[in-house]
Amino acid sequence: MRRKQAEIATDPVAFEAFYRRHVDALTRFLARRVDDPHTVADLVAEVFVAVLDSAHTYRAELGSEVAWLYGVARKTLSAERRRAYKRYQLTGRVRGRRTLDVDDIAELEERIDAERRARQAFEAMAELPKGERAVLELVVIDQLTVTEAALALGIGQGAAKVRLHRARKKLRNLPFVMSGASE
Repeated sequence: MRRKQAEIATDPVAFEAFYRRHVDALTRFLARRVDDPHTVADLVAEVFVAVLDSAHTYRAELGSEVAWLYGVARKTLSAERRRAYKRYQLTGRVRGRRTLDVDDIAELEERIDAERRARQAFEAMAELPKGERAVLELVVIDQLTVTEAALALGIGQGAAKVRLHRARKKLRNLPFVMSGASE
């Protein structure tokens, strides 16, 4: 599978198939974390560019394509947040966004609205330590297995299980965060 995955960087047909398989899940993943349609659209594109650059790093034996893709997306989102903060500090406003047409904005706003509860859950989890929060997000909200979450975060499966247990213990009084989770 590793060889097949690396093909997406050189074979347009393989990349298109990969893109079509994952674009909706990736857009939902980002819409749960970002409430601006322009930023979501830009990040989706940026993640797929990063996928082309890092396709050779995917290891099927460590987890699914989605787990790997979410790992790439988390790194891309982190980099974007750092850039946005620097721009904000330097200019007080964000510039240089590409123009979206009305249909694109409407579709992204709809997805952002659909992910409102997940953003509320993120706000409730804000007080958790970073490592615990990251595992909880990937398992409970993004529906990855603990093994896949560990892969996306670059940590061991045991560490992921411990972090998930600690996070759940701290958030027992928040049922909307914990619903639908499985270890």
